[in-house]
Amino acid sequence: MNKYNNSNNNRKCKDDLHNNCKPNPYCDNCNCPFTIYCSPGTMGPTGATGATGLTGPTGATGDIGPVGPTGATGATGDIGPTGPTGATGATGNIGPVGPTGATGVTGDIGPIGPTGATGATGETGATGTGGILNYADFYALMPSDNADTVAAGADVDFPQDGPNSGTGIARAGASSFTLAEIGTYQIFFQVSVSEAGQLILTLNGADLDYTVSGRATGTSQIIGMAIVQTTVINSTLTVQNPSGNSTALTITPAAGGTRPVSAHLVIIQIQ
Repeated sequence: MNKYNNSNNNRKCKDDLHNNCKPNPYCDNCNCPFTIYCSPGTMGPTGATGATGLTGPTGATGDIGPVGPTGATGATGDIGPTGPTGATGATGNIGPVGPTGATGVTGDIGPIGPTGATGATGETGATGTGGILNYADFYALMPSDNADTVAAGADVDFPQDGPNSGTGIARAGASSFTLAEIGTYQIFFQVSVSEAGQLILTLNGADLDYTVSGRATGTSQIIGMAIVQTTVINSTLTVQNPSGNSTALTITPAAGGTRPVSAHLVIIQIQ
């Protein structure tokens, strides 16, 4: 049987023992044989709070909450004691060379050291200018050299060799001589003749007019001296009775005594 009437909110459940109306529309502990209509009653005061029940079992641990914000930085602590010295590190690479420093003050001159050993002789230097570079002396003895007279345009013989420096000045024949190098030569000649006459130097067949020497009378030597410059190698030099002269020259034999008389041609290269 329903303990309440759903059709009317004013219906109440009737206690079958006390025939009293319950104020609660839901009657759990009575047997109502019927439903009656009654006026709603006034709700009673709230009862006293019951005693606290026993603590229930601890629940399962909840999930870890999110990390909270970082706290403010704390004050700097005191400097700790100095730690022990570490092991020496490996040597680093050599750094770049720094700029040159300013020149220092010149120091005092030190004492003179002992004389060192003599060094090896150096190589011979190139031939310098000036001085004697080459030389040669060519001569004749009368008699028997130059036995014949020397006609105009003919050369005087100097068929014998005196001292010389080598091949720079060499004989080409009895009366002609080769100047091997281009250069400057000093020439001396002396010839004893019996007639008045002249002698001249020729170079490569051409007369060197500035070299003419002569005598007018008497029996004596003709002596000449000149500077000759060559412009080609292996130039030929002679001492000549100049062309155009009318007199053939006799080279005087044994002049002034019993000994053969010499005639000389001396050639010196000076440059």
